[in-house]
Amino acid sequence: MDHLGGNLEPTTICHVMALPFPGRGHINPMMNLCRSLASKRPDILITFVVTEEWLGLIGSEPKPDNISFGTIPNVLTSERARAGKFPAFFQEVLTKMEAPVERLLGQLKPPVSTIVADTYLMWAFEMANRNNIPVASLWTMSVPVYSVFQHFDLLVQNGHFPIELKERGEELVEYIPGISSTRVVDLPTCVYGHGRDILHRGFEAIASVSKAQFLLLCSVYELESQAIDALKASISLPIYHIGPTIPYFKLEQEEIVTGPGETTNYFRWLDMQPRGSVLYVSQGSTHSAPSAQLDEIAAGLRDSGVRYLWVARAEASLFKEGRGDMGLVVPWCDQLRVLCHPSLGGFWSHCGWGSTSEAAFAGIPLLTFPLYWDQAPNSKVIVDDWKIGWRVKSGLDVDKLIKRDEIAGLVKRFMDSESDEVKEMRRRAREISEICRRAIRKGGSSDTSIDAFIDDILQHHKN
Repeated sequence: MDHLGGNLEPTTICHVMALPFPGRGHINPMMNLCRSLASKRPDILITFVVTEEWLGLIGSEPKPDNISFGTIPNVLTSERARAGKFPAFFQEVLTKMEAPVERLLGQLKPPVSTIVADTYLMWAFEMANRNNIPVASLWTMSVPVYSVFQHFDLLVQNGHFPIELKERGEELVEYIPGISSTRVVDLPTCVYGHGRDILHRGFEAIASVSKAQFLLLCSVYELESQAIDALKASISLPIYHIGPTIPYFKLEQEEIVTGPGETTNYFRWLDMQPRGSVLYVSQGSTHSAPSAQLDEIAAGLRDSGVRYLWVARAEASLFKEGRGDMGLVVPWCDQLRVLCHPSLGGFWSHCGWGSTSEAAFAGIPLLTFPLYWDQAPNSKVIVDDWKIGWRVKSGLDVDKLIKRDEIAGLVKRFMDSESDEVKEMRRRAREISEICRRAIRKGGSSDTSIDAFIDDILQHHKN
């Protein structure tokens, strides 16, 4: 592993250690940020730290020459075994990663001059301070979610935590700085149910930001300006909005990256479908709906008569029956490229921030089906603030089984390109897409923000 970058004198090199939380929704934005830094400044070296298992999963993906992987042993539960055991996995991340990462930090040459760490790796900020290295906190979720944790005391003061959803879920929260009026049911799920067992981790993560020198937000300023401005007013750190942290650079590459054992047959299938006719379905990489609900979704899609491409990972075999030529089920796909394909007309999504950002960039409306943590507030932003989506479930019974006939009717209406409501939603989605694309162009809000962050870390490095 050559960290010396040819003939450059080690003292002139800014060496960044990137520390993502070990999960797909955190590794992807960290890598996309690193690609931006590396392509803007070939003289910045980046060591991207992963477990040996994650190296096996992402190590072969193309990347700039000035990014290399630093590995630590597999001290965590395997990716394949951790579904549904998130609190225990989070505990492992907080207790087992620090020592091997700090050992690696001491071995890297030239010495690391800046660390960029996921906000949820609370130990990383203490480690950076111990070693006298400036550290940036990368927040991979939306800004409103950060603000909810930042101002959680207001929820308690106003009697909105803890809360019974059926009694008070429709009540409005209108007192969190920078956040538009929000129903309690649209707050992060840790406020009223799923995820409350790791709520304290959210507080600890936000508290750890005070130990950082910079805060990086995976957001486009124009789409979250009020929340970002309110955050800047309440935090003294330099804040950079650098979103969308998605792999848009891949769209310029000719070759299509394939997943494990995959061919790109699904692109051939998409090429044959009418413009704007396909619903893309993905429930994310970590949290999945119960199998009874997945069965209803599969049946509802079949009954809707709408064309669909479903990424179903482990459950793929369940949905192969009886879909005819209208549906294609694959275990993996190049999601952003699929969303940007002309035959796409909608996205059924769990509303993780990565998927939400990719849909916004691609200009694709969403059917929102949030499951956990930050997905409920993301659904609210999509439907109420950006107005580019509909909720699959809008009631207060978040665990209610949505039946196949309801799903079939909703999907049919959502994909009806002749409907005035759908035409307006698609027009609005194209507007949001243009805002995202402007932000990353030279001189755009995200482009200049990344430049400012680079200037700051180079300045620190020189001092």
